[in-house]
Amino acid sequence: MRFIVGTVDGTQSVFAVTGDRAVNLSAAHPEVGSDLSGIVGNPDLLSKLGEISADAATVAVADITPALPIEAPGTIICLGLNYVEHIKEGGYDIPDYPALFMRGKSSIMAAGAPMVRPTCSERLDYEAELMLIIGKGGRHISEADALDHVFGYTVFNDGSVRDYQRKTHQWTPGKNFDDTGAIGPFVVTPDEVPEGAAGLKIESRVGDEILQSSNTGNMIWSVAQTIAIISEYTTLKPGDHIAMGTPPGVGHAKKPNPRWLVPGEVVDIEIEGIGICSSPIVDEAAVSGQAAAE
Repeated sequence: MRFIVGTVDGTQSVFAVTGDRAVNLSAAHPEVGSDLSGIVGNPDLLSKLGEISADAATVAVADITPALPIEAPGTIICLGLNYVEHIKEGGYDIPDYPALFMRGKSSIMAAGAPMVRPTCSERLDYEAELMLIIGKGGRHISEADALDHVFGYTVFNDGSVRDYQRKTHQWTPGKNFDDTGAIGPFVVTPDEVPEGAAGLKIESRVGDEILQSSNTGNMIWSVAQTIAIISEYTTLKPGDHIAMGTPPGVGHAKKPNPRWLVPGEVVDIEIEGIGICSSPIVDEAAVSGQAAAE
């Protein structure tokens, strides 16, 4: 199935998407709730939702304002350095264990919402990434069983403030500025994509300018390997998010000059078979001024 969480006429709901139309699952099945947290980890409900009537009322996907697929994910774990060419462009050695870091709730926002360039830096960068949502939790999950723990896949833009990322060996500051990590808008179940979401074209663009273009088959650590590695040290729970790293072509590595995102642009992250995550870039000062005026 293909889901989108969003608002129509001021009410947030979960929708099942077919083409350019969507069925309001929250209205048809109140137990679904207003985001995917009611479905994730509930295979019986998911199965029930698969039996959508062919004559069910639909709305245009274009009329849905996206919200986060899960309003408050428990844990957001991100991989760095998962594509060889990206590792090389950043000047790192190829690791034998993935670089892992975490994002906080205030750093993420829905696809379509503004990505905020902070007042303290102009070095806002883009990172196209595959993101998975855990459906079945567990600890010490084997690689062979790992894909059974995936609820679905979505698109992530790991917006990074590079000078703050490089202030310390830990990447936390540069990866956790408010409203820099865009998620969505679509979440697809594993049957909609190849096994482990491998072999999918992944690209970032601003208008006609292609910034990154690669394939998820080029990841060093696959989805299954990543789940197994992470679950060695922590218990994964339904609704946890894992971002799978970015391919080469990021802004800080562009030659001869870095390519930073600037207010007024719209950055699009697209993954084949999943969808496009679009984010208009705004300046924090403008957002603060608008909030003050309101």
